[in-house]
Amino acid sequence: MANVSQPAAANAGRQFRLLAALVLCAVPVIKAQGFFALKDVHPGLHGIGRSIFQGNRIEDFQVEILGVIQSSGPKQSIVLARLSGGPLAQTGVIQGMSGSPVYIDGKLLGAVALGFAFSKEPIAGIQPIEQMIADSSFSPAVDTIAGTRMPGTNVELSRGSRLHWPVTLVPALPAVNSFPQNLTQILTPLAITGFTPRTLETFAPEFRRLGFEPQQAVSSGSPSSQTLSGTVAPGSMISVQLVSGDMSVGADGTVTYVDGKRIYAFGHRFLDSGSTEMPFARSEVIAILPTLNTSFKLSTPKEWVGSIVSDRSVSVAGEIGRRARTVPVSITVHSRDTGPHNYLVQVVNDRLMTPFLTQTVLFSAIDATERTLGAGTIRLHTHVNFEGGLPPLDLHDIFVSDSGLAAQVSADAVVTSAFILSSGFDAVRIRDMAFELDPVQSKQQLYILQAWTSAHDVHPGEPVTVTALLGGENGVQVTRKATYRIPIGAPAGLLNFTVSDANTQNFPEFAGMNAASAKTAPDLIRLINHYRGAEAAYVRVWRSQPAFTIAGPLPGGEITDPPPSVMLILADPSESPTSNAAQLAIRGSGIAEIRLPVDGYVVSGAKTVQVEVKE
Repeated sequence: MANVSQPAAANAGRQFRLLAALVLCAVPVIKAQGFFALKDVHPGLHGIGRSIFQGNRIEDFQVEILGVIQSSGPKQSIVLARLSGGPLAQTGVIQGMSGSPVYIDGKLLGAVALGFAFSKEPIAGIQPIEQMIADSSFSPAVDTIAGTRMPGTNVELSRGSRLHWPVTLVPALPAVNSFPQNLTQILTPLAITGFTPRTLETFAPEFRRLGFEPQQAVSSGSPSSQTLSGTVAPGSMISVQLVSGDMSVGADGTVTYVDGKRIYAFGHRFLDSGSTEMPFARSEVIAILPTLNTSFKLSTPKEWVGSIVSDRSVSVAGEIGRRARTVPVSITVHSRDTGPHNYLVQVVNDRLMTPFLTQTVLFSAIDATERTLGAGTIRLHTHVNFEGGLPPLDLHDIFVSDSGLAAQVSADAVVTSAFILSSGFDAVRIRDMAFELDPVQSKQQLYILQAWTSAHDVHPGEPVTVTALLGGENGVQVTRKATYRIPIGAPAGLLNFTVSDANTQNFPEFAGMNAASAKTAPDLIRLINHYRGAEAAYVRVWRSQPAFTIAGPLPGGEITDPPPSVMLILADPSESPTSNAAQLAIRGSGIAEIRLPVDGYVVSGAKTVQVEVKE
């Protein structure tokens, strides 16, 4: 660190010396007497490190400095050291040691943060404390939801009555930092408690992309008391609780430095989410599990301590006694065999992680109560409340599949919330989420087999009855009818009646919809609430004339029979025959729509019939 008193020495005025003194007082990180300066590090130095290997007892281990790796990152350096003592000869560098403080001559050098996979010796990279503190920031009012749209989320609404992740959510997040000679940040052990083994198997690759090493926990899960009663010291274990309650996901690391109520830990990024808000608890080590790759600590959280408020490249920083704002998520699964199963968890409040973690919780809740192989059907009611008086997100839908129903439902249940959170509206803050699921262990699906009208020729003012025949497995057949009265003054010509599923109706209105489709957050929420559910057939009355759906705050806005010049613009000739623009043109101009409920079944297919309106 630069010595600001030297420039203030010779031939400088009193005002300059006073300014230098004020700078020294204003920057709390410059405590030269407590830190070992990086510029003074050289091979052969010896020091001690502190970490917990069992229970809550902070123990010493020995550190031998091997050298300094310059420019390991932009204007960053890493101290390379050999560790010894305690269990390290058998385990090597241990997952969960990230953040373990290292002292030379009683002064803090930095945190154990990096290691080599499959190393025969406990060689570690030490993150200098100077870089950790310079990289952290504290905000008096951290707000993870307000702000601009997160880059790379790529959440779009896609074809169908339901919404889908376009790809897995996690690759949009930053990759784990890598350093020369495969010196990488120590993976953070992720204790997963209360989840089914299939959940761990399904989502483990996604968690690893985030820099975690997931493991089925043998701990008690989350702290039982909600009181912020824990205290920590350099070398203490902490657990950052991404999910707490009936299920828990906790990421373990070590505290490096405590400055009043501020703590610095890990020595590397957590999620690299910048200013954030994640609760953390004091943790105790149950055991250390040696492995050939990287050994890890098994730990259990004890008391809540505070909130992580900064998560950046080379450290995380938190505040003791600060309560984190989380999102309550309630799930009810109405099992036909064992009755209702209720789950209540708290999920971190984050644009990207809230939907992903909620998806994981939903998957486990379904997997724990219902079969995941074989045909099945699940009805889903999603209700999301927002802060600030925004309208709630309220969706009803039904899903059917021959296998993998838990994955389909859990992803579709949260993609709407992910889309809204990634829209960039500052006012969007989730207050709570509730999911109600009603599974059936059979394939409840009906196909539109036939459709016909009560007459072929009609006059203005006369009614037309459209009948739809739907069929499914085991010979199930259902008929539904809708009556439409031809308006007085209707022009002569063919009138089309299309009986279809929700997909056919939703796609022209919502295909490719993005955050720019709505000017305000309430408009966006109302637009998504307008999605048609799959538990019905829909009769669309339309004429064969050019019509184009125009994006707006609510679906259904059409330009009917535009002039040729406008039609040339809307029907872009560069579009392929299967493109959205071409499909919108073929759709024709809508006149009316009638919903035909078919409760308990997913409706699929489409049929079109015609009548001729005569004068």
